[in-house]
Amino acid sequence: MSTAHPRSREIEALYSDHHGWLHAWLRRKLGNSFDAADLAQDTFARVLAGRMPASLAEPRAYLTTVAKGILVNWYRRQALERAYLEALAALPEPQAPPPEQRVLILETLYEIDALLDRLPPQVRRTFLLSQIEGMKYDDIARTTGVALITVKRHMKQAFSHCLAAID
Repeated sequence: MSTAHPRSREIEALYSDHHGWLHAWLRRKLGNSFDAADLAQDTFARVLAGRMPASLAEPRAYLTTVAKGILVNWYRRQALERAYLEALAALPEPQAPPPEQRVLILETLYEIDALLDRLPPQVRRTFLLSQIEGMKYDDIARTTGVALITVKRHMKQAFSHCLAAID
């Protein structure tokens, strides 16, 4: 007789019944088994850490939904890493940071990307036009077709969001 918590048994059954299928599904999406194995494990880790519905009528649909979110984040991280490595390759050798610093920079970029992703799309766009493109608020208002006061409100919201993340 098992003394495991009922939720633990459900997740164990979900894992044993569907891990192979999920791994194969991810392998087809990614084209390699190594990343598929990592993302399958990440999917089950998220299920374990989250609130799984009391009963799963369609466990594969549930796992697919969770895995798709993880897959989107994985693709985004890959694109961010490629862009960073391309920028590094363009630097003269003496200016390139050492490997340890590269890892820290890349992790910081991932965190910034996730932080910005939590902003509403128009607020994020306004913030990026200001901070990355260096546009003035008047120019952002003209470009985006919103009032100057809206641009200021968006910037205030973005800065508040960033400050809250620091605390």
